[in-house]
Amino acid sequence: MNPYRKRFDAQAAFPFECVYRDTKTAQAELPDHLHDWYELVYLYSGKGTFFIDQTLYDAAAGDIFLIPGNTIHRSFPDPEDPKTSTALFFSASLVHSPPLGDSFTFLRCFEQAKRRKAYKLSAAEDEKRLLVSLIERIRHEEADKLPGYRQAVLLQLQHILLLLGRAAYPAESEAPAPSSLPGWMKETLTYIDEHPESPLSLSQLAKRASVTPAHFSRVFKKLTGMNVTEYVTTKRILRAKELLIASDANIAEIAERCGFESLPHFHRMFKKLTGMTPSHYKKSE
Repeated sequence: MNPYRKRFDAQAAFPFECVYRDTKTAQAELPDHLHDWYELVYLYSGKGTFFIDQTLYDAAAGDIFLIPGNTIHRSFPDPEDPKTSTALFFSASLVHSPPLGDSFTFLRCFEQAKRRKAYKLSAAEDEKRLLVSLIERIRHEEADKLPGYRQAVLLQLQHILLLLGRAAYPAESEAPAPSSLPGWMKETLTYIDEHPESPLSLSQLAKRASVTPAHFSRVFKKLTGMNVTEYVTTKRILRAKELLIASDANIAEIAERCGFESLPHFHRMFKKLTGMTPSHYKKSE
């Protein structure tokens, strides 16, 4: 199974989407997926797990998850008690605002989640109630479509991001504990993330983890929802996207630095996962 690239219209006048109070069974859940837009998930009921980036999290009613753009993630609903949640998707461009004399941005909570690799958020009960209320307002605005409803939706979204930016990561708090992963699995995911240029085949990673390839493959697929080749390729492409924007290196150099043995293979995999060529992606950002 290849990672599913959820498609959003990058040129949309209003780059926002709300999937309201959605209940998914394991059969109906999306496969591993990623997208350029940011995603905020609030769980009303049910339980299960989330795999986000390198970490597996327990998920239950009242939990909040922040998923930055270009982050591998997968939801695993409990078969007996599937999750009901609302997901808000939006482009970073939608919430950009001019600096007003301080360093706060509406993406602060996502930036801190990515920096700390802690995507499950803690919030007080009154903060959760306010979050639910703001989601309801978004729902009503989208349903009624009164004049200015998009501006109203944006205001509610900004209020949500302000709330989470203030409350979710107070300096003295600890990140919520993730579900346990085997030690070798944690080390493997970190190694893949930090060494995309290295040989990262199933046999090589299993040897490094001191487990058999069959056991490695079985556990890796169970915990991430992806096989090793799919996961490694996706991580390499995500790293390449970062380098295409942040560095002056040419495409051939970036392909080599991200572990691709040939430029044609890099082009083919990049277009398969992103829908565009590396050069087109660089020009579009």
